[in-house]
Amino acid sequence: MEIKQYKLDEGISFKGPEFEAANIVLVFGERALIEKDKIYPEFRKGFPNADIIFCSTAGEIINTEVNDNTLAVTAIAFEKTKTKTTLVNISNFKNSFEAGTHLVDLLKGTDLKNILVLADGQLVNGSELVEGINKNLPQSVTVSGGLAGDGARFQKTLVGLNDNITQGNLVAIGFYGKNLIVGHGSKGGWDSFGPYRKITKSSANVLYELEGKSALELYKQYLGDLASGLPGTALLFPLSMRLTENDEPVVRTILSVNEADHSMTFAGNMPEGAYARLMKANFDRLVDAASDAATSSFTPFNSHKPELAILISCVGRKLVLNQRVDEEVESVRSVLGPNTKITGFYSYGEISPLTNSVNCELHNQTMTITALSEI
Repeated sequence: MEIKQYKLDEGISFKGPEFEAANIVLVFGERALIEKDKIYPEFRKGFPNADIIFCSTAGEIINTEVNDNTLAVTAIAFEKTKTKTTLVNISNFKNSFEAGTHLVDLLKGTDLKNILVLADGQLVNGSELVEGINKNLPQSVTVSGGLAGDGARFQKTLVGLNDNITQGNLVAIGFYGKNLIVGHGSKGGWDSFGPYRKITKSSANVLYELEGKSALELYKQYLGDLASGLPGTALLFPLSMRLTENDEPVVRTILSVNEADHSMTFAGNMPEGAYARLMKANFDRLVDAASDAATSSFTPFNSHKPELAILISCVGRKLVLNQRVDEEVESVRSVLGPNTKITGFYSYGEISPLTNSVNCELHNQTMTITALSEI
């Protein structure tokens, strides 16, 4: 595996072929830069033989830097691993479940090892997406990825494959063969407090009531003066959700609030009968969780070192950590070592197995890592 990386900003473009051997190029960047009319032709000149995947972000990760208003470009030439990319648009399906099922069906093969999924962060229901992905996928195939971002604006997000860059897109990359080692890690680091409250009224990812009372009003009481900044301030205070009292909890981020019907819309489903709990940030634990995620992703490698690590972290973590946001990426570097190439972005939702041996889940407010290496 040969990897080359580039950090671009406004006014910087490729001038002629840069890496003709590359077969996959990941472009994580500011939505305004990805929307530029000439972006695909410029990248096609630079990478004439590659599938080029674009994804808008809430911040770009390259090496140990966290940037805004840039393009983090990682070009990969796999030597022993076959790849296949597919694209669908949510507008062509009844729901995100069907889109996820179809996306995976297009990639199925006897030697499929891993799938990386990138999806629109506004129009795609992440919970339904992972349910569709998991429906017919063999346990031996791992899936990771995330939902595109748009800073803290939540206006629109973009995902693209080559010259098809638009809202509603879902792109998946299939990796095939026995020569690829893949590791995953996903950790949060938020502190939960107060009791779990039963969800008594909801519809998909829209929450109305906890224990028969308005969830929005309860949440506003919790936020106090910060409630006037909703939905933006909600990124700082997610909810923990578990389907039953004995299940492992997942974190859910609030995307919007509706004052008219007193509802809260989340980045993942909040099913009736499940349990939700308030959460708050702990700076040191957020950074430590990123290190733990890196340690988990390292598990399958034994004596090998990951050649590439794709980090997808939540926009809420970035807002909480603020000037310390580089620390969570630096903590990943300290685990993976100096030679692993690092790329990634801040997202509206993360997709990863809880461990390396289970199906993928939708996460919010986590650092997720996909580590890759060829042998």
